[in-house]
Amino acid sequence: MNSVETSIKEKGFITEDISTELDLIAEIKKLKKEKNAIILAHFYQIGAIQDIADFVGDSLKLAQEAEKTTADIIVFAGVHFMAETAKILNPNKKVILPDLNAGCSLADSAPANDFKKFVEAHPNHIVVSYVNTTAEVKALTDIICTSSNALEIIKSIPEDKEIIFAPDKNLGSYIEKITGRKMLIWDGACHVHKEFSDKEILNIKNSHPNAKVIAHPECEKTVLAIADYVGSTSALLQYAKENDSKEFIVATEPGILHQMQKNNPDKVYISAPAKDLMCACNECEYMKMNDLKKLYLSLKYEMPELTMEEDLMIKALSPIKKMLEISAKNNL
Repeated sequence: MNSVETSIKEKGFITEDISTELDLIAEIKKLKKEKNAIILAHFYQIGAIQDIADFVGDSLKLAQEAEKTTADIIVFAGVHFMAETAKILNPNKKVILPDLNAGCSLADSAPANDFKKFVEAHPNHIVVSYVNTTAEVKALTDIICTSSNALEIIKSIPEDKEIIFAPDKNLGSYIEKITGRKMLIWDGACHVHKEFSDKEILNIKNSHPNAKVIAHPECEKTVLAIADYVGSTSALLQYAKENDSKEFIVATEPGILHQMQKNNPDKVYISAPAKDLMCACNECEYMKMNDLKKLYLSLKYEMPELTMEEDLMIKALSPIKKMLEISAKNNL
């Protein structure tokens, strides 16, 4: 085992001393071209990674880009379940995740063994799982959804069919309210979105009375109740771009503010505070595990590579493809 493999085994990412004079951005661009690689980045990544990525998007758009890419190597600047989705859609391509520790609290809230028992205890239900789940949970699912297409996914299911929705209880409750469909909802949540404080948001609103409160549907009901607009990350971006308001209080992971400020630098974007003002609970520490150095080293060595069992990928592919088909049909 060489030093790179040892580093990955021990830390989950490559550690190597590199010159402080090295132009990481130039080197990453060079390596991308040499290796026919594409970098996909989520809106919650640090700004420097968003700026160098070939495509920046939410979970749905990233899955769509992963499905159609002609690149030989996909470097996923996001978290583990996103890289898994890219690998499932591209079993013969090399998929790299710069830091294997970049997990997801929402995915962790639905352990596959527990979820399997839950599904088996409720037969004859259509299982709809959020993309923020492990491949093992996806393999137990009928249709995958994201916050961008959850509404259309649920509406596509016949009225006489009972539905299990997992794992995000807040998104599930929000979709229930909009559609009127009663669903059996798994009790899971995102550690970032559940920490936003309606009280603190209203305090900010008092000093910024003309600001629009915009929130992701993974937020708690009390936050959604005071929001002027609720939508996925891409929908929030579009709303902030097109709305006439000059100020926005944004209740989602603050990485999204980077794109908002690029779109409209003359507008003011305020990151909604968490319940505990002494912590950075409104940031996803998993998303922030990736940085330019890890990105450069992962491209240089084409590691850490995400590998999965073929049987698991086959089982998990069907519900993802159904999601993409429904999304394409509805122009999402």
